Amino acid sequence: MINLVYRSVGVVGAAQILASGATHYLPAVIAAAACQELELSNSLFFAAYSMALAVSGLAGPFAGRLVDRMGGRPVLMMSNVIFAIGLILMALSIGTLSLFISFAIIGFGMAMGLFEVAFSAIVRLIGKNSRNAITGVTLLAGFASAVGWTSSVYVESRYGWRGVCWFWALLHLCFGLPLHSLLPSISKTRVNNAAPAASDLQIKIEEPSQPPEPSKLTGYLLAFVFAISAFIGMALMSHLPRLLEGMGVPLAVAFSIGALVGPSQVMGRLIDFAFLRKIHPLIGTRIAALAHPLSGALLLLIGAPFALPFVVLHGLGNGVLIISRGTLPLAIYGTKGYGQRQGWLMMPSKFAQAAAPFVFGLALSEWGSNSLWLTWGLGMSVFIALWMIPINQSKSSG
Repeated sequence: MINLVYRSVGVVGAAQILASGATHYLPAVIAAAACQELELSNSLFFAAYSMALAVSGLAGPFAGRLVDRMGGRPVLMMSNVIFAIGLILMALSIGTLSLFISFAIIGFGMAMGLFEVAFSAIVRLIGKNSRNAITGVTLLAGFASAVGWTSSVYVESRYGWRGVCWFWALLHLCFGLPLHSLLPSISKTRVNNAAPAASDLQIKIEEPSQPPEPSKLTGYLLAFVFAISAFIGMALMSHLPRLLEGMGVPLAVAFSIGALVGPSQVMGRLIDFAFLRKIHPLIGTRIAALAHPLSGALLLLIGAPFALPFVVLHGLGNGVLIISRGTLPLAIYGTKGYGQRQGWLMMPSKFAQAAAPFVFGLALSEWGSNSLWLTWGLGMSVFIALWMIPINQSKSSG
């Protein structure tokens, strides 16, 4: 079992660096050059990216259902092919229509190849004791920003924005596809609670008997928590330097401080692994949910001198909240139907991510640094929603 965990975490975590580098961290690098060559506005380009996020949300339940039926390996391998097709079409784009089509295909690849399916693949292989493995995947994926931005900027400087698209497409086919093929395969599961086997390792999958389903309200609260957390994370990812500049931080310093979000998220995941894994994930998530509203209020009250602690605390909390997308549904619902449930629970968060850059940018233009009160209020609503979800120890992921 230990070898299975290490193998799964290593493969899925490394592949997540590739998947995120070719999606979330691609548009910011190629947007300017692509818009100039294709004669598009910057807003139209990012509208296409927002559409990709929306497609990803709509296709999420379908992708999760495929993992429940087939296991993670074939779905993740299909994502590499879909990503490559979308990126190749983007490299060949000649105008608005072709760009939107390529982003739509990439959006479908995102539904089948990003965190939600990665978590489902891990749970499908390991079962109820997947919490540490999920944390391990997010730890490795924490390097996606550094790898994605650095690689894309270098390739763009030498081969242009189309070269960047070709670069990531080839990586999906030549690296991601063979890497995902190393995941253990799983025989088709039966409808009852009998444990299926990982066909090439002959390992039993832990499928505990399932207590009664939690209430519908719990599902709605979880979807709300994930959506609002995703909105806050994407809003600050898009506008953090500008927000800090409005607080009186010089722009160059704001960019330097903002770059600490990624390392802080990794540190948050390490804290989760070292300390929070011994308690129910709902408790750790409640603690993490306080990080943004608490630090945001202090930044608004103290101003620029608190910019660095704000970024670090926000990153620490966000790192744990990202893990909770995988661990909370596992702890509350168990393993049965995990993939499809993940798709439904994460659908609102995709739309929230798509809207966040525009909505928060508008708030920043209208209210300036006081727009942080918006994310403060949303962060507090997440904390309150988490306290409305009862802890069910019988399904704890261990």
